Amino acid sequence: MLDYRFIKDNLDEVKKNIVERYMDANADLVVSLYDEKVSLQRDVEELRKKRNDNALAMKGKLDPGIRAIRIEEGKLLKDKIAEAEVRLADLEQRLAVEGAKIPNMAHPEAPRGKEDKDNLEVKRVGEPTKFDFEPKDHVQLGADLDLIDFDTATRVSGTKFYYLKNQAVILEMALVRYTLDILMKKGFTLFQTPDIAKTEILEGIGFNPRGPESNIYTVEGEGTCLIGTAEITLGGYYSGSILDKASLPLKLAGVSHCFRREAGAAGQFSKGLYRVHQFTKVEMFAYTTPDESGAMHEYLRSVEEEIFSGLGIPFRVVDTCTGDLGAPAYRKWDLEAWMPGRNGGEWGEVTSTSNCTDYQARRLNIKYKDDDGKNKHVHMLNGTAVACSRAIIAVLENFQRADGSVAMPPALVPYCGFSEIRR
Repeated sequence: MLDYRFIKDNLDEVKKNIVERYMDANADLVVSLYDEKVSLQRDVEELRKKRNDNALAMKGKLDPGIRAIRIEEGKLLKDKIAEAEVRLADLEQRLAVEGAKIPNMAHPEAPRGKEDKDNLEVKRVGEPTKFDFEPKDHVQLGADLDLIDFDTATRVSGTKFYYLKNQAVILEMALVRYTLDILMKKGFTLFQTPDIAKTEILEGIGFNPRGPESNIYTVEGEGTCLIGTAEITLGGYYSGSILDKASLPLKLAGVSHCFRREAGAAGQFSKGLYRVHQFTKVEMFAYTTPDESGAMHEYLRSVEEEIFSGLGIPFRVVDTCTGDLGAPAYRKWDLEAWMPGRNGGEWGEVTSTSNCTDYQARRLNIKYKDDDGKNKHVHMLNGTAVACSRAIIAVLENFQRADGSVAMPPALVPYCGFSEIRR
């Protein structure tokens, strides 16, 4: 969340940012609630001071009549304080709800626009794969090679679930291990995270676990949710902590299952493995000081590029427009791989990396002690190292052969133990 004082002092800029991000938030209401809260806090403190002064005065010798007046005054002050504290708690709750709706400020250079067509391509690595035959999409390849079973998964679990079979199981494990080996060499601390997190952690990270539009699966009656990404569990790891500045930046990498309801997602662009309810992912996460976060954002992007360059998959990098940014993100880079089977050949997102500045740290209360002795909020960043379901799409579709077999990227062969998949 944004600092309330920042919202008050930069109200016009905050309101402009809300418009540019096409979000529904009321900055004027937040400022009004904030001012009311600050005023009421002063009133409460004044009442407490009067109560303490009254209690102190009663410790001496008093005329019985004066003592009776003091006692009555003490009761009245107690009631007023209790009433004011209830009003203050209600104000703080309303402020938290309305404040959470205000998105992070967007980077000045982030493209202004509403949807992914407004994203700006900034780099391309490799060119779209060309074939001298009609390429298949991954759904057809998965069926022909007995690698993916959507029909049985729909019958057993519902739509947008799938079974991986045979070599596809090994391919997913190979992608994870290939990625972890790269991250280990770069000094990331590796985690296998829980697949469940408390609701307050999700809200602190910036996910909405409630309502029909939420993409989060909640665990009924437990106050917990299935995670949609290890960003949640890695971001919550240091919640309520004060970190040693000398230890920053901290680089974490987490393997987890990810669960997403994908409410409203349908159509050609969601076909097959591209948009599913469950998948395996390796997520990068970093905690930095404010002056390091820009460089860390570029670094996380470079790691993503290294991973997909090593696989030999063509991709491009796009600077995500303001309307396509998640609320916590200050700036986001997407890597889009070439997918020959996607609508006759198109780019499809395979990773992203976001700099969320101190937006998440404020809700999660994660700070570091600066050289001036003051505790300050860290900056928090996340980046997908590999989302296995989409990486499998890119591998199958780009490395397919005319005879229906699929070659393995050379970088994965040591992890797979095979160089091709054929029926």
